[in-house]
Amino acid sequence: MARTEYYDDPDAPAPNSLVVAASAVVTDDAGRILLQRRTDSGLWALPGGGMEMDDSLPGAAVREVQEETGLNVEITGLVGTYTDPRHVIAYSDGEVRRQFNVCFRARVVGGVLTISDESTELRFVAPDALDALPMHHTQRLRIEHFLENRGTPHLG
Repeated sequence: MARTEYYDDPDAPAPNSLVVAASAVVTDDAGRILLQRRTDSGLWALPGGGMEMDDSLPGAAVREVQEETGLNVEITGLVGTYTDPRHVIAYSDGEVRRQFNVCFRARVVGGVLTISDESTELRFVAPDALDALPMHHTQRLRIEHFLENRGTPHLG
């Protein structure tokens, strides 16, 4: 299923769903950030996805990272909340999502890096190489907040 992300676009379709989602900035021992190239958009993104009825929010982040990358992670902190109503995601099945995303910090505790059907490539990327990757600016914002190593999480 294809998706198109809109930000502050007057021509964007009106949202018809609100999804609570979790994502994670997963780092390795060298400080590189785990990214996936999404099959639905071709853009690089943090692993993450929608919360299920039996998930906690941190649990959703752990589950989504495992499903999308094969890695088991431990949540180590909170990057922030991302709820900007100007950001909508339109899917080819007709869903137009407004997302409530909580982004966590995480570290790898096990597993084997494995591509899922949601990605075409997985890579740990050094912070100085991020600018070269095609990425929606809302993903880039989460990574920037992580890299700033803020004393308090972003609330937005």
